[in-house]
Amino acid sequence: MKKLFGTDGIRGLANTEPMTCETVVKIGRAAAFLFKGTLGRHRIVIGKDTRLSGYMLESALTSGICSMGVDVVLVGPMPTPAIAFLTRTLRADAGIILSASHNPFEDNGIKFFSRDGMKLPDDMEDKIENLVLSGEIDSIRPTANEIGKAFRVDDAEGRYIEYVKRSIPKGMTFDGLKVVIDTAHGAAYKTSPYVLQELGASVIVLAHEPDGININRDVGSLYPEHICQAVKTHGADIGIAHDGDADRVIFASEKGDLIDGDKILGMIALDLFQKGHLAKNTVVLTVMSNLGIIQAMERAGITVLQTQVGDRYVLEAMLKGGFIFGGEPSGHVIFMNHNTTGDGLITALQVLTMLKTSGSTLSKIANVITMYPQVLINISVKSKPPINEIPELAQAIKDVEKKFNGSGRVLVRYSGTESVLRVMVEGEDQCLVDITANKLAMVVKQHLG
Repeated sequence: MKKLFGTDGIRGLANTEPMTCETVVKIGRAAAFLFKGTLGRHRIVIGKDTRLSGYMLESALTSGICSMGVDVVLVGPMPTPAIAFLTRTLRADAGIILSASHNPFEDNGIKFFSRDGMKLPDDMEDKIENLVLSGEIDSIRPTANEIGKAFRVDDAEGRYIEYVKRSIPKGMTFDGLKVVIDTAHGAAYKTSPYVLQELGASVIVLAHEPDGININRDVGSLYPEHICQAVKTHGADIGIAHDGDADRVIFASEKGDLIDGDKILGMIALDLFQKGHLAKNTVVLTVMSNLGIIQAMERAGITVLQTQVGDRYVLEAMLKGGFIFGGEPSGHVIFMNHNTTGDGLITALQVLTMLKTSGSTLSKIANVITMYPQVLINISVKSKPPINEIPELAQAIKDVEKKFNGSGRVLVRYSGTESVLRVMVEGEDQCLVDITANKLAMVVKQHLG
């Protein structure tokens, strides 16, 4: 079992293992060693979100990379998808973002991108991990002029802004649209509002004053009630909410109703399909997607391919099958013809374009997807033994599946980034779903809580 990497990079409480300066220096050294080629100077792009610990860990990571003879390009606070783009456009050997995404400020994490802007495959993560944990990397030490240097790129933000604007039709403006956006005091606190204003929208900005400790704190995509209320308060056409690193997004309709990741995926997939732009008439989802979107896609003639949880697995399936569109209920939406990872701002621009060209409202556009009642309960756990090795829980899951008899489903899985077990239940009857989810949660708490 891996000791550093989870489903989305390395993550943990900042200043405790593995997110300590000492270990992060080693991680930087190992990454630089593996990404470094044989000829010429090499460089790695480093970005971060707005967490206080980003200063400390950025310095440690930079030190480790430079000590291996690789240069560092520092771009400061930037969305995760911006780092994927900048890695490609700056022709760097790799890109790294210091972020714990939607986690609270005291956590931090490290996500890697290869030179083509893709998240690393398992075997490359294994190699980094082995170099760090075995101590093998400690004895590899370039000297003299072989040591790397670090420098900042001042126009990184502008490059990304111009890039995302090219994802919508030339000449498209959002004049006449009133937009509320919540940037979660995170990495998109400048870029997203700026792009929307530059494209002509009337913009009300929330949670855009990061102080190092307020990222994700009762704001952003994890707390959709705020954006939903703000839309009604300001009489806006749409509400947009990012998470801390802006690789995901959710919306609020003009009525103040939540439009989550599944509805976003469904309405965009149908739009692409109707325009003949959905490659192989296929959308890639995860096993967490609601039965409602799956049924809506099948009724429309769209093929649904499901993967395990994690946007990296969605991306792998897209690359393998030649598909261009997919994502997760959390609001990770991947447009392969625009970026190589989930990009909350690009997704927002596509939805705003749909609003503008259709002349319709978001509530009407999203109404094409009817969701099944679903409950997701997160339970803190002390350990993560295989589910099938907990007889009482395994039996409880079987009993639920038998009771639903095809009219609903249950999914019990560990988080790849937190000490949490997630219990998801969905079905046709909200009351039955609620009761079932709570019963399963009680079993989990008795044996793992």
